[in-house]
Amino acid sequence: MTARALMFQGTGSDVGKSLIVAGLARALANRGMAVRPFKPQNMSNNAAVTVDGGEIGRAQALQARAARVPPSVHMNPVLLKPQSETGAQIVVQGKVEGAAKAAEYQRLKPGLLPRVLESFARLKAEADIVLVEGAGSASEINLRAGDIANMGFARAANVPVILIGDIDRGGVIASLVGTKAVVDPADAATIAGFIVNRFRGDPALFADGMRLIAEKTGWAGIGLVPHFPDAAKLPAEDALALNGAPARKAGARLKVVVPVLPHISNFDDLDPLHAEPDVEVVRVRPGRPLPADADLVILPGSKATIADLAALRAAGFDIDIAAHRRRGGRVLGLCGGYQMLGKQIADPDGIEGRAGSVEGLGLLDVETRLTGQKRLTAVTGTSADGAPLSGYEMHMGATEGPDRARPFARLADGGADGATSADGAVVGTYVHGLFADDRQRAAWIARLGGAPSGLDYEAGVEAALDALAAHLERHLDVERLLTIAR
Repeated sequence: MTARALMFQGTGSDVGKSLIVAGLARALANRGMAVRPFKPQNMSNNAAVTVDGGEIGRAQALQARAARVPPSVHMNPVLLKPQSETGAQIVVQGKVEGAAKAAEYQRLKPGLLPRVLESFARLKAEADIVLVEGAGSASEINLRAGDIANMGFARAANVPVILIGDIDRGGVIASLVGTKAVVDPADAATIAGFIVNRFRGDPALFADGMRLIAEKTGWAGIGLVPHFPDAAKLPAEDALALNGAPARKAGARLKVVVPVLPHISNFDDLDPLHAEPDVEVVRVRPGRPLPADADLVILPGSKATIADLAALRAAGFDIDIAAHRRRGGRVLGLCGGYQMLGKQIADPDGIEGRAGSVEGLGLLDVETRLTGQKRLTAVTGTSADGAPLSGYEMHMGATEGPDRARPFARLADGGADGATSADGAVVGTYVHGLFADDRQRAAWIARLGGAPSGLDYEAGVEAALDALAAHLERHLDVERLLTIAR
């Protein structure tokens, strides 16, 4: 029997598509169904390594987890990773296939559709239902020609669509009804229902709103979903999630400071630290100085290390970090941040833009050479202080130099990762997901003089997914969704 499929598109970006698909994936998996998530095209620098040796958007990895299946490259066959001068890196079925600027990519899209449909067919062959997530806005009619992310895919694969609007940002009636007004009638005909997401207050006050949307569009109202506070416990897909400043954490003894740079990637590395009661994570954007009372400065991953290093200097963060080091402060570089900590970054092949080399921050005696080959692998090992670790590597380039004689970790495959300064205060590592390992996170907090909480971070993510599933079961007509799916 062929699996059913249902696609969730949005009236705009960040309306909650990813979390609704994740919650429904867990809800249907809890009912005993074989569920697979699918996103034809994603644009994100927050990526995850798959069991089949590739990379996909972080949101699809979370959705796979919600469905209780390993992540596969076929769950996100086209991943665009924005870079600097070179536009976006194009990852197809898990592997890098080049880079293109926006106009060039528009010409390439139609040629990618067969591989998108191939991946979709693979998932359908092993599932009872495939939950498909669109990208951006369904009403971007200026990009409709050659589309593979929204209506172009829905029409090509004959998948019905549920449209999601976000009431929290305002104008939800206009955005839903307006979508019906501007899209091609044949595209509008693929939409079978709508969801209003992130409602706050008394649902009875929007009953007329739901009725009016249904009357003006002819679509079925599938549900009014209240705001779900525990969404903050789940990894975010989009850097838009970094726009809001985290609330100050009363009683926290440790302050971890993170400069936010334009091409930040894999920023969910920091989520487990946010969850620790004794740790306050302060994100600082250009225009503000790094706080002088930081216990640890973390330079996170970057999709364009050289460009982000220039942005760091333009913001004066290099001066703040140098002052932090003079005060005896600690610094941790993750992946691209590790490369920035060295003496030099060489890009002889122009992978990130113009060929050449740039001077690094000089806090580690290492140098990095960027290469076209990307390392994508899960890793386990033990850090130099004896704490076990697990995570994954996702990077281009090799880093060598005297400080590599003091690696951050010894890996289970016999290799060594990272580098440490002679005084032990500056550390660089290529391992992402470091703090999601409770043992490694506890070791860092203890090393900085804080109190590890004993938090089981992964159990917290599982609990949040179960709570999200229950939330959607209460507020959506799931049976109607299953009837609509075909």
